[in-house]
Amino acid sequence: MRLLWVELRDYRNHAHTRVDLGHDGIIVVAGPNGEGKTNLLEAMHFLYSLGSPRVSASEPLVRHGADAAYVRGEFETRDGRVLVEVEIRRKGANRVQVDRSTVRRRRDLRRAVRVVLFGPFDLPIVTGDPARRRGFMDEIVVLLQPTRDTLTSSYERVLRQRNRLLKEHEGRGAPSELEAWDEQLIRTGTAVIEARAEAVNAIAPPASEAFSAVSGYDLVVRYAPNVPTTDGEAGFRHRLDERRSDELQRRTSLVGPHRDGLDAGGAVDGETARDLDLSLQPDAERPGRLAVALGRPVVDQQPQAEVARHHLTEVQPEVVAGPDPVLLVVHPHLGQREFGTDEQTRHVRDH
Repeated sequence: MRLLWVELRDYRNHAHTRVDLGHDGIIVVAGPNGEGKTNLLEAMHFLYSLGSPRVSASEPLVRHGADAAYVRGEFETRDGRVLVEVEIRRKGANRVQVDRSTVRRRRDLRRAVRVVLFGPFDLPIVTGDPARRRGFMDEIVVLLQPTRDTLTSSYERVLRQRNRLLKEHEGRGAPSELEAWDEQLIRTGTAVIEARAEAVNAIAPPASEAFSAVSGYDLVVRYAPNVPTTDGEAGFRHRLDERRSDELQRRTSLVGPHRDGLDAGGAVDGETARDLDLSLQPDAERPGRLAVALGRPVVDQQPQAEVARHHLTEVQPEVVAGPDPVLLVVHPHLGQREFGTDEQTRHVRDH
């Protein structure tokens, strides 16, 4: 798959930008700060995700003075060309069309187009709180199988209702409705646990390979579920029984995938440190998170995910020598192209 062209209108600082990308290979975007390089990548990613990794609302994406932003792009896939058009409204619901037909569910779009994005906003995968790592695992789950995009949201709905029940309960003992919510928590939570385990098993080998290429030693990535994956629903139920008194006292759910973790560490001479952000020295921290992110394109090439895909990566300016910040993509299985911008002109340099 390849993205043939992308067009932005009133998207952040892009009044009107169209980029033709008619050749295979890796693209590098270079230019001064504030020219909109990251915004361009973000818009390309929006064609797949219908969301931004930097903001949760649509309003910041719309150029000042405009009521809506527009992003259009055409992908060439093994099954033919796919035209994706998105109207991003400052207020109200966005509109999405694929080949001129309205799309209402994200999974329908993801069956046609697949994009992987990596940038500075991925730093919390390593240094942030566990919630960011859980979100990363769920992202890989959807990359492997788009129809699983509702697993986590279904679990979180049950979790919120169960937590409300625990918080509002005033009597002695457990609420009478708790057992029913336990079963729903077990059912939806087990599905999330199994999917995350599969996702981490898929991304760990390519992440280690990418990390080893830049550091000289392996990266060990492990799923750390709150409920062991081998225990299944029976183990989940047993953990709930064990923590029942604690949950009633603290009035919140203490068992389930909302307390999962992702452990990663460098492995030297067979010894593995537990946490990536603690085990890696500062000069190895960025290669570590880049390596984890580089696993995503490889995961995206798994047979079960064999659909259109496009890979976007941003490397922070200090990684690249020179006066101008550079957005750089490096992948061992792809060629290389470079797209540069400056004050007066845009040019493409093929390698």
